Amino acid sequence: MVAQRVLETPENLINIIAASVLSGNRNFEGRVHPLTRANYLASPPLVVAYALAGTVDIDFYEEPIGKGKNGINVYLKDIWPSNEEVSEARQTYVLPEMFKSVYEAITKGNPMWDKLSFPGSILYSWDPNSTYIHEPPYFKNMTMEPPGLRKIKDCYCLLMFGDGVTTDHISPPGSIHKDSPAAKYLLEHGVDHKNFNSYGSRRGNDQVMVRGTFANIRLANKLLNGEVGPKTVHIPTGEKLTVYDAAMVSIIERYKEANQDTIILAGADYGTGSSRDWAAKGPLLLGVKAVIAKSFERIHRSNLVGMGIVPLCFKPGDDAETLQLTGHERFTV
Repeated sequence: MVAQRVLETPENLINIIAASVLSGNRNFEGRVHPLTRANYLASPPLVVAYALAGTVDIDFYEEPIGKGKNGINVYLKDIWPSNEEVSEARQTYVLPEMFKSVYEAITKGNPMWDKLSFPGSILYSWDPNSTYIHEPPYFKNMTMEPPGLRKIKDCYCLLMFGDGVTTDHISPPGSIHKDSPAAKYLLEHGVDHKNFNSYGSRRGNDQVMVRGTFANIRLANKLLNGEVGPKTVHIPTGEKLTVYDAAMVSIIERYKEANQDTIILAGADYGTGSSRDWAAKGPLLLGVKAVIAKSFERIHRSNLVGMGIVPLCFKPGDDAETLQLTGHERFTV
């Protein structure tokens, strides 16, 4: 579906904004498909109605959603069920026996599950070859005593954002792009493109997820001067790289390999959306030590703190623009 009706000329095609209508609980940019910039929430019947109409640019009260076999216009009111029809269907098909049969067997388990073999150890046996479950690095080299506070000094800016950066932008849950760092990792580990699956399905593997951090193709990073995509500028060299490569790859001493801390500059409402744990874990593994924003979504702010990333707010009335920050400065907290 498209958000507006346009003539299919080369000039107009580049201005089309693809839209989707979904009955889920999130409508962020790229939620249904990476190339859909507009996503609207609606009830399941309305999703079907928009699909029949083929456009979101429609007034259901005044415009038909299509034509019947006899060529007569069909309006939404013609196919929308009445309260009586809905009640009759519920009483016919939503029966108490359905719920009783499910809950009567809820403690009996599943025969297929019961047949699974399992090791006798109480500790999980990590498989180093697994591309789905990998031992996370958070507890390696952990000491009984906390290491204490560490200064955040002379940081570079890894990414510079405006308002409304969501957890979907930070850690996209969808498909793994064939040219992404995560795709390169999977290919190197013998996974064919058809078996990439999604970031959400591989969230147990930190090696995949850290490569998928800030991998949203709709990412708007101000360091790229208007270019949209999962890349950034490596400030010391001026190179344009994927975010993962700029932060991690040690070809010419990237930030983390050079023990160089980084920060993120952002606008208002940083971290809105699902309280996704990887939206805080991923930046930590990339070496981010602080996020400086106009404001934060409350739960994401707590997640950042829990992972050791300091959420800092500009003073009221200030932001990166009013302070004339370019992202090429060095930052000390």
